[in-house]
Amino acid sequence: MQGVKGLHATYVENRRQFIETMQNFNILIAEDNDLSRENLADLLRSEGHTVRAVSDGKQAMDLVVEDQYDLVITDLRMPRVDGLELLRFMKDLDPDNLVIMITGYGTVDSAVDAMKLGAFDYITKPLRDDLVKLTVRRALSFARLKEENLVLKDSLIEKYDFGKLIGYSNCMKKVFENIEKVSTSDSTVIIYGESGTGKELVARAIHFNSDRRNHHLVPVNCGAIPEELLESELFGHEKGAFTGAFRNRVGRFELAQGGTIFLDEIGDMSPALQVKVLRVIQEKQFERIGGIKTIYADVRIIAATNQNLELAVAEKRFREDLFYRINVIPIHMPPLRDRGPDIAILANHFLRTFNKMKKKSLTGIHPDALNCLVHYGWPGNVRELQNLIEMFVVMKSEGEIGLDDLPPKILSQRRDSVSYRPVEVPPEGLNYNEMVSQYEKDLLLKALKHCGGVKNRAAKLLNLNRTTLVEKLKRFNLMEAEEADAG
Repeated sequence: MQGVKGLHATYVENRRQFIETMQNFNILIAEDNDLSRENLADLLRSEGHTVRAVSDGKQAMDLVVEDQYDLVITDLRMPRVDGLELLRFMKDLDPDNLVIMITGYGTVDSAVDAMKLGAFDYITKPLRDDLVKLTVRRALSFARLKEENLVLKDSLIEKYDFGKLIGYSNCMKKVFENIEKVSTSDSTVIIYGESGTGKELVARAIHFNSDRRNHHLVPVNCGAIPEELLESELFGHEKGAFTGAFRNRVGRFELAQGGTIFLDEIGDMSPALQVKVLRVIQEKQFERIGGIKTIYADVRIIAATNQNLELAVAEKRFREDLFYRINVIPIHMPPLRDRGPDIAILANHFLRTFNKMKKKSLTGIHPDALNCLVHYGWPGNVRELQNLIEMFVVMKSEGEIGLDDLPPKILSQRRDSVSYRPVEVPPEGLNYNEMVSQYEKDLLLKALKHCGGVKNRAAKLLNLNRTTLVEKLKRFNLMEAEEADAG
């Protein structure tokens, strides 16, 4: 995960360095009156700022294309290009651009119009030094606060979102590589994986490493919201659109404008809603329920499912056209049982986390207990492991987590494990060949049971080739028994 975290840490550090240099701002003045322009420029230079002054809006437009300015101060009435046109130009370039308007007493109404178009504030002629300084300081403080909030947000993202996605197994390294690749694009992504594997964490990692990181990531659990409510959740509704619609409601697609929407468990979505989501993907637009206004959707879509969508398409439960629209970049989250080296790492990570959260000081996990955790099947995946460690920290007052603390279902896996157990030789002796054959049969059957009958996993568990495992099963006449047990 170091690569993804490294990218984000660099971004955060660049933002911090930017703030440290924000005591000296770069200001552009557009004013056609020579005396007013020079006096204003001298005043702001005396405040420690770098100032560029021009005599009309056209020159100002040329300069803002060439250089970055923290604040533009413009007269309302100027030749060639006036202040309102310059304001519109600045806002088209970047809605966050700060503009202060200068106006005479007879044009205050126009200054108010400028405020509606997005001007930060306006000051009237004749210009008073104290009022100019106050207005400029307010604007620049606003700029500084916005940058500080972005840095704080990015720091929190790095601390609380990326830190949760942990793994050093080969299958997780592949996931991290995919995250880094897709984050730089705006393509639709679908994340496959069982419940509890961390699909939402992958979606967060992609969003917060993308160019959309400063906008919202809006999650929607399509399987948890009743079908009759999901459409309103996604697209919003107008007042009076249906019984109980007492006011307008903004949907999740609108909330995610400029950012990302995460459609979790998209395979549970009804066919009728699948059609509407398909339209958003294809045409980048939608309407609220009961509304006639078409809303443009500047939204990246990340979907997730624990289902086999190709099978769902074949069974007519999921639209084929939508499947091919969302299956642009698939990422597969491995189940925890396939992430052997990560189980111990995650268990200790959760132990440290909950120790701090619950103000406890459990010293660790005994190797025998850890061995049981590693060999357990984890049907609930990472979420199940996290909940188990939290229970240990809450229920145990001190010391380390041992075998006696483990629940029976995990201990039973230990009893059924394929680890070696010493055999006593009785005084009357034993049949060596029969004992070896029986032990080998037990190993094969227990490995298959542990792996849910999947021969590839059983072979890997026993460090055998799959063909060798199949040959042994045939030799012991275990193929039919194994298939019947799996069925």
